[in-house]
Amino acid sequence: MMEKKEYIKKFVQQAILEDVGDGDHTTLSTIPTDKAGEAKLIVKEDGILAGVEIALEIINQIDPTLAHEVLIHDGASVKIGDIALILRGKIHSILIAERLILNVMQRMSGIATTTNRYAKLLAGTKTKILDTRKTTPLLRLLEKEAVKIGGGTNHRFGLYDMILIKDNHVDYSGGITQALTRANAYRDTLNKHIEIEIEVRNFEELAEVITFGKVDRIMLDNFSPSDVKKAVDIIAERFVTEASGGITEDTLQAYAAAGVDFISVGALTHSVKSLDLSLKAKLV
Repeated sequence: MMEKKEYIKKFVQQAILEDVGDGDHTTLSTIPTDKAGEAKLIVKEDGILAGVEIALEIINQIDPTLAHEVLIHDGASVKIGDIALILRGKIHSILIAERLILNVMQRMSGIATTTNRYAKLLAGTKTKILDTRKTTPLLRLLEKEAVKIGGGTNHRFGLYDMILIKDNHVDYSGGITQALTRANAYRDTLNKHIEIEIEVRNFEELAEVITFGKVDRIMLDNFSPSDVKKAVDIIAERFVTEASGGITEDTLQAYAAAGVDFISVGALTHSVKSLDLSLKAKLV
C-alpha cells in the first residue's frame, strides 16, 4: 500500500477532478475572479471532529494562496456553534473547496463520533473496539483514520496484511484443519511476518482450532455474550480473542464483560451518520 501522505495527495487530486471538471461554471458566471472573501467552518451538531488534515491538503491543492486558520484540531470534542476553521482569500477558490471539505469532514467526523461513543462504553475494560473492511471503496484510509481519531483501533487494512480465515474460506477448504494447514504452509513462503486469524462459528470449530494451534487470533462469530465468556475461559489466553457479528451499542458492554480482547463492529464505517457541518461565507 502507498504511504499515507501520498494516498491523501492522490485522493484529493482525484476528488477535485471529479467535482470541478472543466470549471466551476456557476461561480465563474456570477462572481468576479478578483473578489476576496472569508468562510467559517461551523459545527452544527455535537461530536468529535475529524478530517482537518485532509481539509488542509484540499485547500493547498485548490489554491495554496488561501489563508487558513485552524481553531479546532482532529480528535477534539465539538459542540453546536463551534468554529473549526477559517478560510480567507479568493472567493472562487473557497467555493471550489467548500463541498469537498464538507463531504470529507462530515463523513470522517461522523465515524469518529460514533467510534468515540463505542470506545467510551469500553472504558475500564481490557477490550478494544475494531473497525472492519466494510468501508467505502477508495475511502478506506480516511474512514479507518477517522476510527483512530475517535478512539478505536484499526483491524487489518486490506487482504494483504493479515490472513483472516472466514467461514467461506473454511467451507471452501474443506474444514478448519485443512484451512489452517494450508495457511501456515503459505505463511512460511512469505518474506514478511503476517498473523493468522480464524473465524469459528461454534464450540466444535473452536476445539478444532485449539487442538491445531498455530494461529494468532480467534474470532468468535455470532456468539452470545455468555458463549463468548465460555469460549474465552476455554481459550485461557493462549490466543488473542475477538467477538464479531451483530454487536451493537446496547450489547457492547456485555461482550466486553465476557473478557474478549477485541470487538469488531462494521457499523463504525458502513452505516454511520455524517456529522452536520457548514461553511458560511462573508465578503471582505
